[in-house]
Amino acid sequence: MTSESPRWYKSSYSSSGGECVEVAANLAASRGIVPVRDSKNAEGPVLDLSVAAFSSFVASVKGGGLGR
Repeated sequence: MTSESPRWYKSSYSSSGGECVEVAANLAASRGIVPVRDSKNAEGPVLDLSVAAFSSFVASVKGGGLGR
């Protein structure tokens, strides 16, 4: 297993309101996961999503399939 560390990224569309998530897409190829965390709690829990699950989520958001 690789010892590569997550490189956290927050969207440039995020406002300064603090209600954001961060992702570490750099682990997708090496580990097959996309870690996600709350940007307000960097030391808190991390949800590791499979690449397929994360891709499906992003596609749903872009397509408006999640509702409001």
